[in-house]
Amino acid sequence: MSLSFAKKERLNNILFQVFVSLFCFVMIYPLLWMLAGSLKTSGNALTATLIPDGLNFSNYLQGWKGFGGHSFSIFFRNSFFIAGMATLGQLFTSSFAAFGFARTRFIGQKVFFAVMIATVLLPAQVLRIPQYIMFNNWGWMDSYLPVLLPQMLPVPFFTFLMVQFIRGIPSELDEAALIDGCNKFGIYFRIILPNLKPVMVTAGIFRFYWTWNDFMTPLLYLQTVTKYPISIALRMFSDPNAITNWGAMFGMTVLSIVPTLVIFIFFQKYLVEGVASSGLKG
Repeated sequence: MSLSFAKKERLNNILFQVFVSLFCFVMIYPLLWMLAGSLKTSGNALTATLIPDGLNFSNYLQGWKGFGGHSFSIFFRNSFFIAGMATLGQLFTSSFAAFGFARTRFIGQKVFFAVMIATVLLPAQVLRIPQYIMFNNWGWMDSYLPVLLPQMLPVPFFTFLMVQFIRGIPSELDEAALIDGCNKFGIYFRIILPNLKPVMVTAGIFRFYWTWNDFMTPLLYLQTVTKYPISIALRMFSDPNAITNWGAMFGMTVLSIVPTLVIFIFFQKYLVEGVASSGLKG
């Protein structure tokens, strides 16, 4: 009977592994298809097969040359600048706002916190037109200011994560710092920030991902080609009035995924730790 039970458990385990493997293949199929397309000739890049008709690494060289005399090094530089500045600004503003909600007491604190959380339900599309009118009136069009500023202001989701994390930090540390002569800013920079590393990394990864992949915001505000990020530059490969070099486009798309993939691999431990700790503390 025990032998039969062992066989049943083994069969269940095999079926589970097969199901998970098939599910994983379905999930990563688009990435595999894109990688295969970057190695195919341009005419066969859109075929459904995952086996390339040859290893055409020249697609990457052709794609890197870009278009209109502008290489992809310019667009990568722009994307790193936009995503990097947005991430740094977001980490500072969100952590500072979270410190205010978690460690200070003021009139209407719970109301303001509830309103902040409620804004998570507000679709980003609702803000597009008011923001566009406002930035246009300020003369910020074709500059990085309307692209960066909204990304650098506190996001309710990140602020909530940090508030939950800060509430788990013993308040006795703040009291000890006050006794040693620290003010609120000293507590924030010397006590809170060093202990926020896991959740800061989590927020930084999400902010970098979202900004790196953002297409609509740069499309609305940037008109100069040399200011375009990768998301817009990839769209420029597709020309309805000419022959699109799909192989080169897929090659640059593969390269555009590399930075986010590297960041996730190196910081995935902090990502899990930051989300788990923020959900349990408070």
